[in-house]
Amino acid sequence: MTTKAQFTYQVGDRVAERPKTHGLIAIRQEVKDRIAQYRNQRYGTVVEVVTKQLKSKRTMKMLRVQWDHLKTPTEHAQCRICPVEVFPQLMDQTRALLGE
Repeated sequence: MTTKAQFTYQVGDRVAERPKTHGLIAIRQEVKDRIAQYRNQRYGTVVEVVTKQLKSKRTMKMLRVQWDHLKTPTEHAQCRICPVEVFPQLMDQTRALLGE
């Protein structure tokens, strides 16, 4: 059974990393600060759309994204990426799930 991709991406699209739905609970402020440095929101531009073959012989679309703060593009599954325009809505949904 296949599922349709939620968004279709093209080279040049502005994207954001989807919000992470899991929360981290820390008591000490130094631990919170240490975790926070790895939890920044990333924004970037799609530079290439790649199709990869999995071990099961299925294919999966991957995106090469040039993040604004990095020098080289990185490859990500398209399910982990969303358009910049949709990001605020997804963030609101995530906050609602977490009860914030």
